[in-house]
Amino acid sequence: MADSSQAATAPVRFRIEPKPYSEALIDLAQQANITLVGARACDGEVGPALVGSFTLEQALDRLLADAPCAWRLVAARTVEVTPRRAEPAQAAPRPTTLSELLVTATKRVRNPRQLAVAISAASGRDLERAGATDIADASPQLAGVLATNLGPGRNKLLLRGLADGAYTGRTRSTVATYLDDIPLNYNAPDPDLRLVDVERVEVARGPQGALYGAGSLSGVYRIVTRKPDPNAFEGEVRGTRATTEGGEPSFAAQAYLNLPVWRDVAALRLSGYHEIQGGQLDDISLGRNNVDRTERQGGRAALVVQPFADWTLTLTGAGQHLRSEDTHYTTLGKGLNRSNRIPEPHVNDILLGTGTLKGSLGGLQFTSSTGFVRHAYGSFYDATSVQETYTSFATTAAYSERSRTRMLVHDMFVSYDGERLEWLVGLYGSATSAHSPSELLAQNSLAGQRIDVPVYSDDRRDRMREFAAYGEAAFRLAPGWTVALGGRVFTHSTRTASNVISERWGPRSFELSRDFTSFSPKLSVQYETPEGDLFYGVFSEGHRPGGFNSGGARPVEPEQLATYTPDRLRHAELGAKLQFPELRLAINSALFYDAWRNIQTDQFRRSGIPFAINAGDAQILGLETELAFRWTENLSTQLNGRITQTRTSDANPFFERGLADALPGAPAISGAAVVAYERPLAGDWLLRLTGEAAYLGRSRLSWERSDAQRMGGYVRSRLVAEVSRGRFGLQAFVSNPTNAFGDTFAFGNPFRKEPQVTPQRPRTVGLTAFLAY
Repeated sequence: MADSSQAATAPVRFRIEPKPYSEALIDLAQQANITLVGARACDGEVGPALVGSFTLEQALDRLLADAPCAWRLVAARTVEVTPRRAEPAQAAPRPTTLSELLVTATKRVRNPRQLAVAISAASGRDLERAGATDIADASPQLAGVLATNLGPGRNKLLLRGLADGAYTGRTRSTVATYLDDIPLNYNAPDPDLRLVDVERVEVARGPQGALYGAGSLSGVYRIVTRKPDPNAFEGEVRGTRATTEGGEPSFAAQAYLNLPVWRDVAALRLSGYHEIQGGQLDDISLGRNNVDRTERQGGRAALVVQPFADWTLTLTGAGQHLRSEDTHYTTLGKGLNRSNRIPEPHVNDILLGTGTLKGSLGGLQFTSSTGFVRHAYGSFYDATSVQETYTSFATTAAYSERSRTRMLVHDMFVSYDGERLEWLVGLYGSATSAHSPSELLAQNSLAGQRIDVPVYSDDRRDRMREFAAYGEAAFRLAPGWTVALGGRVFTHSTRTASNVISERWGPRSFELSRDFTSFSPKLSVQYETPEGDLFYGVFSEGHRPGGFNSGGARPVEPEQLATYTPDRLRHAELGAKLQFPELRLAINSALFYDAWRNIQTDQFRRSGIPFAINAGDAQILGLETELAFRWTENLSTQLNGRITQTRTSDANPFFERGLADALPGAPAISGAAVVAYERPLAGDWLLRLTGEAAYLGRSRLSWERSDAQRMGGYVRSRLVAEVSRGRFGLQAFVSNPTNAFGDTFAFGNPFRKEPQVTPQRPRTVGLTAFLAY
């Protein structure tokens, strides 16, 4: 029975066959387009069928009339299920859980506590309460997530310390970034999408090659958007103003609107945002203050059509423009000041369109997703230190690199969930083209105007094609015991053409191609106790295809470095997901080992031009733990931590700089804590307090044995206080309250040889106001 009067009153068409309550609740959540928490509270019993048009309240009351659990609406379109109490007058205690949100990172709707995969999830509401607007802000709530800090739209994501290096270039990303069902990146930096109007974010750690392919060597980061609701007119506006100590003020505005088009059948959902992050660094040589100002703006439109109760078509268009007026690094010892000869702007734009059809037929679940992604990004660097390599006629020099990537993706799969057998089979295909021109510009002044003359250029074009068939089957051998076996057969082809023109060394060009075919297996065994605890073991693999190097004033030497070969990661993991209701405690923990062969890494030649190389092998041993503890009904804590040991071996004999004994950018220790408190105030006001702190340990910057530079060893923190009443609320926050400096990333410009640091943003205080309707 509901304990909230806010349940949706518009009817929804339901079709749910008799099945265990936990599975029926998952079907109900899908068909009603709601977030469900705590489905496992109804494990073990079979519920009745539910067919017809009902309001959400009616549907839940009918389905759970004789169930050993009760439900309540805890937020707009979020339902919590808890065990039914014998004393009806006493409210059920709130459960202590980790990632109890239903997730779809395994391509089926599941409770992560019942999966043999290390998964973290954070709801959109929890992200808003913590003031998180991107993956860097959200990382304290997502175990194992790390990111470089080159600047907005320039970073690469890392999971569990599986770092192939600090730089982004030719090699494919190790973390697959998805917006709903479509991948966003190939070898590009993370697009840094602002998290506006999202249902949740999910992170699946460990190789996910069996289901997601080559781009998921260390895991998958997935943004799940809120879907249009045909039975609700709703929206929200939110505005933020913040002041940074010693820097410019920042501003942000965002809004979403849900518009029913045809009751029970179709709806449109619109969202948009505009953000200005004020600069914080001063350039002494250029006489400019707060040079690193960043602007980010974008939006999303989604249309849902549900002509039948079991079939839904979702069409989505989204885009974002991000521009930084300058880089975010300084030189060691100069604090928040630096001395550059020219500005170094960066741009990262992404545009995509997707269509997803989901439905059920004869007990089978069908999903087909098609998407087109256009990703354009570029950077501009001061390259004066190497200009003599290319020309003798320049006052200053600049290096310009750009990339225009177009990706067409289709993914289709069918799944079946039986009483003892579950299976999934799918087909995947993608076609990617990238045009990546780069230039070195000799800069001189004429009549007070700067003249840029190209003295070197590499006009590079790549075409990649990937086709795969994949599947997974899980069989329940005995009560509590499940064995799952899966794999992916794939073929990947690469075609590269390069045309280099150099003032000093003359032109050269090539056209080369290579194909790569392989198989990524996955095997897991799990046991779920009658109390709901889970123990599991899993083995999986991930691969990345190889490619070709181009560019540079002279060809890459020796000749063996003109190509880089595929790498492979084999992963073994033992894990446990435990709950102790009497202690109000939940723990997820995993011990993992990775053997990574022929690691691909992006490096820079002595002239600053990027290239990719197989550095060698590595072994990674790690322990990861998440913990949730509820002190009282109003006060809760979430902790996560990771300890890893990495060792390199079998160095590539052509890696002339010597291989360090540990992976770069992989701190041995990292962790985070989130503390949340809420209580009612007078006059129906509600107070929420959130505190976050994340620690990133020390790590190497590069693979080079002789490079002594280290980074990390800092704490990032944030405090948030929110008061709300009904649809209105105010949120005050302070980031970096101790005003710590912290070297978050010891790199910024490949052409500068002096040590570089990227400081934390100084203490920032802000206020956010929001109004829902």
